[in-house]
Amino acid sequence: MTVLLAGCGDLGTEAGLRFAAAGHRVIGWRRSPAKLPDAIEGVAVDLRNADLPTIPPDVSAVVVAVAADSFSENAYREAYVNGLTNVLSALERDSVVPDRILFVSSTAVYGDAGGGWVDEETTTAPGGFSGSIVREAEVLLQERLAGTPTAAVTLRLGGIYGPGRTRLIETVRSGTASIPEIPRFTNRIHRDDAAAAIVHLLTQADTPSSLYVGVDNDPAQMADVLRFLAAELGEAEPAVGGAGDGRGGNKRCSNARLRHSGFEFTFPTFREGYRDILAGNGVRHP
Repeated sequence: MTVLLAGCGDLGTEAGLRFAAAGHRVIGWRRSPAKLPDAIEGVAVDLRNADLPTIPPDVSAVVVAVAADSFSENAYREAYVNGLTNVLSALERDSVVPDRILFVSSTAVYGDAGGGWVDEETTTAPGGFSGSIVREAEVLLQERLAGTPTAAVTLRLGGIYGPGRTRLIETVRSGTASIPEIPRFTNRIHRDDAAAAIVHLLTQADTPSSLYVGVDNDPAQMADVLRFLAAELGEAEPAVGGAGDGRGGNKRCSNARLRHSGFEFTFPTFREGYRDILAGNGVRHP
């Protein structure tokens, strides 16, 4: 199988290495392809440009894993809506019909659920421009592929953490972390599990569903995560104060559909994941 990674940052590179390890040819599109490992055929591409390179005719799986350059409405639209549009148009231009296209989305499309549970059947209610634009891209994918032989798959990931993504750890270590005064659930997934889920959904024998929520098994309160990290680091427990960063909204995301597809987590909760990071395992791909 030939896999095209449209967007090949840290997550895309990890997924690409896993595809390659399974014996697949992997092509990685990114603006700085020289940074990619040898197992991925790097091509210099800016997905925001409509004139994308020719796509090999044997591409049978596509991963669209983009990231905005900044937290602004324009940057999000350029990355998610324009980037996805350009990839789909390039496939049509070159008459390439993959078996599956997976779009990496975000649980931000749910907004704030007041601490309640959400899953694939929950109506989306994004609370800001980021979730709204990502949701627009989800709809675009389904509409453009409706009636075609290509299965459109959306994977809504929670907050990604992993090697090199140590902001929360550093706030605890530096003593600047604070436990939110109002309890708030957070949803996360280790980078390696996110990459493994991408590979799983594009290589499993059964046709995947059109939508999956990609989070670990434990939608934990931020207070529990911070207290755990403090204990692991041997630091003082953070004080309670302030509202904290509520950008992700207060909700509990269910990963039942992903688990029922046969996917197994290496890091089922934040505890295993953060312990692995603190042990110095893994690297963040440049």
